[in-house]
Amino acid sequence: MKPVVYGVAFALAASSAFAADIPPAPVARVAPVTDTYFGETITDRYRWMENDKDPDWLPFLKQQNAHTRAILDTLPKRDELLKRIQQLSGDIAAPARVEKSGTRLFYQQRPAGSNNFKLFVREGGKDRVLVDPTKLDTKTSHVSLDWWHASPDGSKLVYGLSKDGSEDSVLHIMDVRSGTVLKERIVNTQGAEPSWLADSSGFFYNQLTGAVNTPERFLDSQVRFHKIGADAAKDPILMKRGQDAAVQYEKIQAPYIYTTAHSNYAVLVLADVRQERRIYTAPLKDTLAGKAKWQPVADFADEVTDIDSHGDDLYLLSTKGHPRGRLLKTSAKSPALASAQEVVPESDLVLQGLARARDGLYIRAMDGGIGKLQRLGTDGKVTSIALPFDGTLGSIDADADAPGALVILSGWLQPTGIWSVSADGKLADTGITPKPAIDVSAYTTERRFATAKDGTKIPYSLIYKKGLKLDGKNPAFISAYGSYGAAAYTPSFAGRTLALVDQGAVVGYANVRGGGEFGREWHRAGQLENKPNTWRDLIAVCEEIQAKGYTSPAYQTIGGRSAGGITMGRALEERPDLFAAVISGVGWHNPLRYVAEQNGYGEEPEWGAIADPAGFKALKSIDSYQQVVDGTKYPAVLLTTGVTDPRVAPFHPAKMAARLQAATASGKPVLLRVDFDAGHGMGSTRAQQDAEAADTYAFILSQTAGAAAK
Repeated sequence: MKPVVYGVAFALAASSAFAADIPPAPVARVAPVTDTYFGETITDRYRWMENDKDPDWLPFLKQQNAHTRAILDTLPKRDELLKRIQQLSGDIAAPARVEKSGTRLFYQQRPAGSNNFKLFVREGGKDRVLVDPTKLDTKTSHVSLDWWHASPDGSKLVYGLSKDGSEDSVLHIMDVRSGTVLKERIVNTQGAEPSWLADSSGFFYNQLTGAVNTPERFLDSQVRFHKIGADAAKDPILMKRGQDAAVQYEKIQAPYIYTTAHSNYAVLVLADVRQERRIYTAPLKDTLAGKAKWQPVADFADEVTDIDSHGDDLYLLSTKGHPRGRLLKTSAKSPALASAQEVVPESDLVLQGLARARDGLYIRAMDGGIGKLQRLGTDGKVTSIALPFDGTLGSIDADADAPGALVILSGWLQPTGIWSVSADGKLADTGITPKPAIDVSAYTTERRFATAKDGTKIPYSLIYKKGLKLDGKNPAFISAYGSYGAAAYTPSFAGRTLALVDQGAVVGYANVRGGGEFGREWHRAGQLENKPNTWRDLIAVCEEIQAKGYTSPAYQTIGGRSAGGITMGRALEERPDLFAAVISGVGWHNPLRYVAEQNGYGEEPEWGAIADPAGFKALKSIDSYQQVVDGTKYPAVLLTTGVTDPRVAPFHPAKMAARLQAATASGKPVLLRVDFDAGHGMGSTRAQQDAEAADTYAFILSQTAGAAAK
């Protein structure tokens, strides 16, 4: 095996005293496989990596990681960065979700200093831990809380636990008063979305039927109903594909049944990767009896993205013909979307979600990535509720039997907290999340707009230390995403990234097209055949901050995670001269091979289907692995993966690493960092996140010329 050898950049990564101790990166076995799509032949050099049982697979990952660790662990700034990161993350209590049920308030939060999220209940002014997954950890494995939902009266809790970030949830049920975990266990409940009956006696849930780690994993899931105390193996199946001749749908769509405390109707939702949903209603009693005659409400083409049922009223948030969203009302008993009443018209705000309270319907909204809050009162009037600062409304929860709402609110330099909204529209910090002892007075933020080649204004945000010199010599780390219509990288407390800012770096976030910052049009402008706008928007942002003196190519790094791997990979290939380094976190790099991974077929509405000529063309255009060119002087690249990742199969970063290592002519390192007890990041512990951040920031500083002098 010939080692991969790096030149000048390698010398930056490790001193000569340690160079002899660095094991070489393994040269991946080349075993070409060819496929022909619509007359075009595609060669895949590393198809064997898709088989995690291949005898070379784990040794390859281990040798890559050994090589990477030997380099990262010797970087001069890593220990300093890790210490600061641990301080920052340890001082922060991080809330994730809040829910009020009856007299109890439930919240998920990672307490300051804790290694993972826990679930708490507050009642009578006192807080109590309900679920602490860290107590289930071993020396080699950890457990995470994936999801949870309290019953309407707050007496019961249903929640999912999984190991090592796999998100392969096992459903548990708890009696809240005593803390007793009931005997029922239900497997294959990733994304179960439980919906309780009003009397808290049972719940609907989605269950997967495909085998773990196969392309069928998320296909043909089913809805069941569980009555507390019953044998879960006998839970009735209330909807699956082919069960009801009147409800036909594709295997990639998952069925869910929802009900609310103040409605006698059940709502059937068919969902896939799209934000739009297909919706039906039926009387709840008929649904429970397995005799539902589902009434169609909306198809995917009607672009309904959220629903609320209250009595006989059914509220639908729709973007059809109104890309930023409007709110409609129809009858749950006799739905008629064509004649639905418009109760909240389209405006400049992007409408995102609904939460029902006694004093009305609270609406989570956004303007270009900045959170906004509205309320549709019981009098039919819409009022805007002022937020204390420009930030992100991470979630909103309300109780239909109580006025007001609870929101999770964060800003770039404002720590994430749980805030209450009173009936008179006033916000107050609940104090549930203690404020960290982190002094942010030395930092500043700004929001700017870059101009894309077609003239579109692309918003981006920057965080840096006050007094920054615009001399082009500051390391800059700009992240982007741009997929699924999701508004990624909206204001969220800087936290760990302040460790990089402390080193004189500019940290930034580009709200590129393909996201949802400006509604459906913004999403579609970076989707399918329009996908190149996504990475070219990022390029435009980087060109602008370089032109303004914030940084320059020798100091510029770009980064992104998951589907952001498309953005990183294609920007890397189109403009390798523009960047010193690229960070791809659990990135999607080989979309043409989605057919080989468990989170594959369900993605077709967003990316295109390989069996369709237009779909193949779109997939090929975003496949960065297939578009690596031999002999190109690529920037330094750090790719990360988790072996248990259920969303982006590890073969994506592994193939990309092997291909870049073989192709690059720059002498700069291409490293593959592997977590063997982590997945996509959702279930990663604080220690795992700290370590990845330290590695990332140290790598950035090692590859940006002059950074060591800061």
